[in-house]
Amino acid sequence: MAAPKKGRRAPASQGHPGRTLLLVLIAMAGLIGGMFYSGTMTPRLGIDLAGGTSFTLAAQNQPGKPNAINETNMKTAAGIMERRVNGLGVSEAEVQTQGTDHIIVNIPKGTDAKQARQQVGTTAKLGFRPVLTTTAGTKTPEPKPNPSKGGANGKGDKAAGDPAKDKPGTQQKASSSQSPDAKPTTQGRAVTDALKKAPSAKPTPSAPAKPTTPAVPPTPGADIPPALQKQLNALDCSTKASRAAAGQKAANALPSAPVVACKDDGAQKYALGPVGVEGTDVSDAKAVFDSQGGQGWIVQMDFTSEGGKKFADVTGKLATKAQPQNQFAIVLDGAVVSDPRVSERLNGGNATISGGFTQQSAEDLGNMLSYGSLPLSFKIDDETTVTAALGGEQLHAGLIAGAIGLALVVIYLVAYYRGLALVALASLLVSAVLTYTIMTLLGPTIGFALNLPAVCGAIVAIGITADSFIVYFERIRDEIRDGRTLRPAVERGWPRARRTILVSDFVSFLAAAVLFIVTVGKVKGFAFTLGLTTVLDVIVVFYFTKPLMTMLARRKFFADGHSWSGLDPKRLGAKPPLRRRRGAAPTQTKEA
Repeated sequence: MAAPKKGRRAPASQGHPGRTLLLVLIAMAGLIGGMFYSGTMTPRLGIDLAGGTSFTLAAQNQPGKPNAINETNMKTAAGIMERRVNGLGVSEAEVQTQGTDHIIVNIPKGTDAKQARQQVGTTAKLGFRPVLTTTAGTKTPEPKPNPSKGGANGKGDKAAGDPAKDKPGTQQKASSSQSPDAKPTTQGRAVTDALKKAPSAKPTPSAPAKPTTPAVPPTPGADIPPALQKQLNALDCSTKASRAAAGQKAANALPSAPVVACKDDGAQKYALGPVGVEGTDVSDAKAVFDSQGGQGWIVQMDFTSEGGKKFADVTGKLATKAQPQNQFAIVLDGAVVSDPRVSERLNGGNATISGGFTQQSAEDLGNMLSYGSLPLSFKIDDETTVTAALGGEQLHAGLIAGAIGLALVVIYLVAYYRGLALVALASLLVSAVLTYTIMTLLGPTIGFALNLPAVCGAIVAIGITADSFIVYFERIRDEIRDGRTLRPAVERGWPRARRTILVSDFVSFLAAAVLFIVTVGKVKGFAFTLGLTTVLDVIVVFYFTKPLMTMLARRKFFADGHSWSGLDPKRLGAKPPLRRRRGAAPTQTKEA
């Protein structure tokens, strides 16, 4: 009794190889169309091929921390800088320490150098400080005493709560002049569910306070130490230079000390209490577009468990006070980026900064807060533009070497495999198109940049891909040597070749993955390209080379073993055709 015929049924990919080839061509067309749609026709080049910008940053001593500049803090700072720059989409940025107190940052061309400079140099010292008082950002003139009038302001003194001497609205007007402007600004404000319920900052008429019931200080800043009030009066936030100086002083102040600070746009200045919640208590921060609430781009912050408790305690205390002392200032590197009001205790361990953010500004703030604060402060010692002349020469030499190597491979294939060389060259062409298009699309997608080591990885991949074809061709020729015709030889040789190809490519991919994980800098480009081309080699061999061989095996030129087909039984020393005994089951190739 004959064996069941279903054991001889070919898989669908073998029965319809044309469909598989059509899918590969559609995928190639889709990738090429994606290049035209994105407007990116060439891969993004690394700093060694396209040039770029190089920053040299010097670590600065911090007050109260004489031993802060050490190897551990320098390595930590370099790692944070690298994550920040890569958060901008720059995957080929180089960040490395130099000496004991310098860090070198190399950024490829095409990246906003100004934005990158701000990202790598910002210490991101974040603190939540209670607002003691706030006023306009210009310098406040010192009051001049006038004894003849009997008052400090030269106009005589009035009792703060005397209804007979105060004009209606005078006290309220003075208070509102020092409270935050109710009009929308371009700066962010922290908003949570409780903050959305906060009362409007617009002043409303109220009765004069009675002298016998002094609750919360009626005049903002009434409980501020005189020295701090003097600093606030002398602070000028009207110029960029003055804001930078004030921000540096505030950033270097001890967390337990009160400070004066400017709004980051210079519109207001603040007297602030000690830090209630530090930036290290922020576990995560990200930019999100609020389409439901209509707030536009916002920054969502999540606190640690300990930070959430501190945040709840601070907001609980502020909620019992009057404006502006019911506000807390979010201070980033000595500048106030937001000053929200609090109406009730905020639990849950999260907060939202919103109001006037663009996508870029929200992502920048979230990037700095998410990747942590630098353990040191830095200043940029040097900024230079790196040319691509040397890298261009090396690339030119590398391409020449790659072209020579490819030419030698083609000559060998044609001389040894003859007609089969067309299959190998077509497969190499498909692999090259897939590699080029994917590398081009990965530039704007994940920030992949092609550098010299990556080019070397692509050249090495030529040999890996050609090796897979040779393994398959030799399995087919072995089957023909055993006396089988081409069509069964193609199908019987595939399982054994497939197993060898998968093992070989797995070893190559594993080596690339380990190299990518344990190395830094440009070597990652080599590892990434090697891993990518190894995966593409499997795809091309399975979904292009094998179906193409199945189709060619039906063509007379290859099926009859033409002398130029590379499959001539006589040249291969084939045995006489195998004869199957009557009633014997067909031999099936087994694989592990």
